[in-house]
Amino acid sequence: MIYVVGSINTDFAFNLSKFPRAGETVSAESLNVNLGGKGANQAVAVRKTGAPCTFIGKVGNDERGSELKRKLAETGVNTDFVTVANAPSGLAAVLVHKGNNRIVLSKGANEYLECADVSRGLGGAKAGDVLVLQLEVPLNVVAHALRVGKNKGMITVLNPAPAVPLTYEIYENAEIIAPNETETKILTGINPDCEVNLALAVKKFKDMGANNIIITLGSAGSAVAVGREITLIPAIKVKAADTTAAGDTYIGAFAAKTESGQDILSSAKFATYASALKVTRRGAAAAIPSIEETEAFIKQTNKESR
Repeated sequence: MIYVVGSINTDFAFNLSKFPRAGETVSAESLNVNLGGKGANQAVAVRKTGAPCTFIGKVGNDERGSELKRKLAETGVNTDFVTVANAPSGLAAVLVHKGNNRIVLSKGANEYLECADVSRGLGGAKAGDVLVLQLEVPLNVVAHALRVGKNKGMITVLNPAPAVPLTYEIYENAEIIAPNETETKILTGINPDCEVNLALAVKKFKDMGANNIIITLGSAGSAVAVGREITLIPAIKVKAADTTAAGDTYIGAFAAKTESGQDILSSAKFATYASALKVTRRGAAAAIPSIEETEAFIKQTNKESR
């Protein structure tokens, strides 16, 4: 079983001919309203990659809250531990232009997730289960979840997004930490723009308490640091339509493959393909590929590269 503790939002995705400048109004070419939030996206990616998933989070006491919980449950994610806060549900405005995005987030009910909610949700978790977290819920709740997960012998995966300073305990209790290049620069002060800087960033993460590190690098691929080895995984070249939830697809697919018994490197390689396929599609959770789609994409990509 994979447990995801995190955010759940309504995404208002505006497809634009250009990003607006300061003081400028730009008409959207289209608008899509979808299930979103880093936590929910990752939970959907877990299910679509074939693993069972329980989501622990908060929705608001509004119509959107009921709709969000229903939509997440329809993907096959267990929503028994999605509870209601006396607050509006979270929402995000996602501006998309030529495949790139800019996001404005209102956390809403996500800020009301409590340690007690996590303890209840993880009550049935056992050693070998996977725990996935991000940073769109209170940091003390993230720290608590990691402590509970480590004490239970779970495989703990932290996606430190959006990046904020973390304690040594958080790094130490996360068996795998998976930042992108921007988050790596914020957390370590090092821009991982070459192999030397990648190695320095990995060392800095380890000095701060981290164990295994995956740094995703967008079009440059990713770097997987296990023990003393750093392996570079090249990106899969695709025509990007929308990068929204690409990182979440990576994390969810990675967690699902890890839960199935694959090692970190193999799981990361599969996640690279899933993430690449996602960016060819517009949208967030609804656009995340299934395991069958990703496997077919892998076969086709390998066939074309011969």
